[in-house]
Amino acid sequence: MTHHDSDMPDPAQDAPEVGPPKKSAAGIPAVLNSVRHVNDQAGVRRGLPAMLALNQKGGFDCPGCAWPEPDKRHKAEFCENGAKAVAEEATRRTVGADFFARHPVAELFERSGYWLGQQGRLTEPMYLAEGATHYEPISWDRALDLIADELRGLDSPDGAVFYTSGRTSNEAAFAYQLFARQLGTNNLPDCSNMCHESSGSALVETLGVGKGSVSLEDVYEADLIIVAGQNPGTNHPRMLSALEKAKRRGTRIITVNPLPEAGMKAFRNPQYARGLVGRGTELTDLFAQIRVGGDLALFSAVNRLLLEADRRGEQVLDRTFVEEFTHGFEDFAEALLAEPEDEFWARTERDTGLTRELIEEIAAMTVASERIVVCWAMGLTQHKHSVPTIREVVNFLLLRGNVGRPGAGVCPVRGHSNVQGDRTMGIFERPADSFLDALDAEFGIESPREHGHDTVNAIRAMGRGEVGVFFAMGGNFVAASPDTGVTEEAMRRVGLTVHVSTKLNRSHVVTGARALILPALARSDRDVVGGRARWVTVEDSMGLVHASHGVLPPLSEGMYAEVDIVRELGRRLFGDSPVDWDAMADYDRIRDHVAGVVPGFEDFNAKARRPGGFALPHAPRDDRKFPTATGLANFTANGTYAPEVPEGRLLLQTLRSHDQYNTTIYGLDDRYRGIHNGRRVVLVNPEDARELGLADGAYTDLVGEWSDGRERRAPRFRVVHYPTARGSAAAYYPETNVLVPLDSTADVSNTPTSKSVVVRFEPSEQPA
Repeated sequence: MTHHDSDMPDPAQDAPEVGPPKKSAAGIPAVLNSVRHVNDQAGVRRGLPAMLALNQKGGFDCPGCAWPEPDKRHKAEFCENGAKAVAEEATRRTVGADFFARHPVAELFERSGYWLGQQGRLTEPMYLAEGATHYEPISWDRALDLIADELRGLDSPDGAVFYTSGRTSNEAAFAYQLFARQLGTNNLPDCSNMCHESSGSALVETLGVGKGSVSLEDVYEADLIIVAGQNPGTNHPRMLSALEKAKRRGTRIITVNPLPEAGMKAFRNPQYARGLVGRGTELTDLFAQIRVGGDLALFSAVNRLLLEADRRGEQVLDRTFVEEFTHGFEDFAEALLAEPEDEFWARTERDTGLTRELIEEIAAMTVASERIVVCWAMGLTQHKHSVPTIREVVNFLLLRGNVGRPGAGVCPVRGHSNVQGDRTMGIFERPADSFLDALDAEFGIESPREHGHDTVNAIRAMGRGEVGVFFAMGGNFVAASPDTGVTEEAMRRVGLTVHVSTKLNRSHVVTGARALILPALARSDRDVVGGRARWVTVEDSMGLVHASHGVLPPLSEGMYAEVDIVRELGRRLFGDSPVDWDAMADYDRIRDHVAGVVPGFEDFNAKARRPGGFALPHAPRDDRKFPTATGLANFTANGTYAPEVPEGRLLLQTLRSHDQYNTTIYGLDDRYRGIHNGRRVVLVNPEDARELGLADGAYTDLVGEWSDGRERRAPRFRVVHYPTARGSAAAYYPETNVLVPLDSTADVSNTPTSKSVVVRFEPSEQPA
């Protein structure tokens, strides 16, 4: 073990070096950066075995994104950001009792998330008593007894909230939701509430399944791929390999984004010689630089062009599919064609920032393509109108029969590894009665039927003092949530906060009256009990379930597997009746239970042992069957909406730098955007900047303006003139989460509106 120098400086992060954005992604710089991160954190002895096992059959699944692996895999089946994620897990740096003895919580609160994360792996349980200034070590038995006593003493089971990060395995997630429901609550918020909940809401209504319908083969076989509201080069870098393969087979690609991103311009695949020299493969055929929040208007416009062409007698719609497999077409068409043409196009050009000619070019490319895939991520899901936007994407695909056939379909690209699997395992505050019926029959319990709290409502409940225990299985809840000040205040009103974690983060320094940190094994760690190695499973973004085997010796015997933490709590609270919690030390037993509860997991243990795993059923994709309320795929009328921005303001979207994954900050560079050694930057179009008097290199406070009348301020950001869409700006989260009000959420899904923040700019008075 290596005790890291906790006195390392904490960079101010607001004085970056800024150069021109890159014109391509990956290549030799990505290889060198991967090697540097792994060597600095883990060294060759730990780092090399981990990287050779990453995303391999018989190895472990990347703890970063959920992009699927191809059946035939390279020896280096990972991307630069995957290497960074594994380096952080495999690090030799450790955080134990001596660290907490040196640093009071008040001091740690002043540190950045980057500094906290760089300290290393947590190695032993720590407890912060009420009124104490420092965390102190506590035994596992005492810690678990304390949690059990607190839960037992609640006035109601709904006084507990059980949060889940996407990193949690299927086995841990299933045990965790079972524990919560045996306790008597559906308070099971998860990170999906803050990112892809809008996708699930829209897809369940329109197609009947809240997941994507495509496979990697579909991506390869598509004639046209539209990538909207997504930056694969940073957030899902292995997706670039799939796009390159499709491109080399003749696929055309449309990129819809407010920012030009290097990864979608050209990809230099480091697995091939052609990617190490030259410009690489140019991916984007047409770039639609859309105004933030204009995607609903764009897809509505393309759909209207298709409908108008159909009414002129052109054979552009798949009428057989529409008539046999869909519902609501006539109402949808009537609503979309109702607005007078001049008014429609004036509004569309205003809302999108795109010309009618460019939108007509997108429609022409659509008509010329038999098989179309639409991919999207949080650029579409974190607006007030996100659910209508995604419903309109479905309309677009249904018009030409692009659901349920090879090379076509919906592709919401999930972020965190296994965030989709957690939901499949029952991590959901609004579970279906059929799931609860099966769970009760399997275990002989009576699950609660009243819906629980999602993330936003959990914060509201904490703020009202209604939560006695907040338990987080992974993640960094405080940093990931909106309205940072409100979230922190709410967290401090909880009686006991518990975080099952691998590394230190900001959620450990914003605590309830009492707090526990429980160190967990990571995805890359060996999980051995009684000399027997255990393994888990995960589900990727395309519904494939496969095994994950940790390969590294844990840095400390004080780290527990997530399943064992839940199992020990279950045994303490409920004994072994009616659930045999002790038996769940054998993960095969958990998988047998999953097979009895979750459709598609029949004979789970055998299927999970297949090299490469197995695909879950997806009725729209597999059989063109749609388990919706109508029994058909539903067209929807989605109206018109785009964020309104007063004069002198811009619409800010929050985003990641290239050196981060979700709230984990690996470094202070955003290489592809030309930003180095800093994070507190705001990207502004040069013409907007001139109109607002924002000089390149000036320092400004970002002030969020909202209908609740309360302003929120993020101080001291360096202005960077950058080719964003006009009227749009961008800055990194979690630094800008403070600007997103808790009550500003998407209709239907209740997802925070982190991609449409109205801001004004005020000269910064805060010193560096």
